[in-house]
Amino acid sequence: MLDMPATETSDMPKPSTSTRTPAIPLDVDRVVLTGFMGSGKSTVGPLLAERLGWRFLDLDNEIERRDGRTVARIFAESGEPHFRKLEAEALASLLGRRRVVLALGGGAPEELGNRLLLEQTPRTAVVYLAAPFEALVARCLEQPGAAERPVLADLSAAERRFKARRRLYERIAGHTVETAELNVEQTAAMVLEGLAKQL
Repeated sequence: MLDMPATETSDMPKPSTSTRTPAIPLDVDRVVLTGFMGSGKSTVGPLLAERLGWRFLDLDNEIERRDGRTVARIFAESGEPHFRKLEAEALASLLGRRRVVLALGGGAPEELGNRLLLEQTPRTAVVYLAAPFEALVARCLEQPGAAERPVLADLSAAERRFKARRRLYERIAGHTVETAELNVEQTAAMVLEGLAKQL
């Protein structure tokens, strides 16, 4: 993607200020990123955490660390209900941490218990990274190991899943960032801008 013209970035911070912690609401202890596969949670999250001076956590990675198996193996060997149980336990634990940016798995908001955890955990800002289905699929196909993603084997089913989840993402999020025309740096900046508006 081309860099934005200078006239459009004149109000953005100079490079020398990028290491400062941006102004965010004082009552926010954690930022949770939600969205469908390809939305950029695992790429925007680390950059956002770096700019905040916080730690980045990935829910699926935490599940794998606790269980000792990959998410794919958990699904294959123990089934989705068992995975969702592990997911809920890991989410409850990670929401107890402060000064973290947390990336959710795409299906986490489907579980009512997870939505309640997110809604009822104080000092938590949930941000939905949104994009059209076609853009999300294109991003996924560009990633290493794309052929191994079962979801991509049936795009019609994937689109139905996306449409069902989209309303859940919107419901739990206090802020939505449309990412289709943004790169990673611009997306992180928009997330921070949305949080700053809550000051």
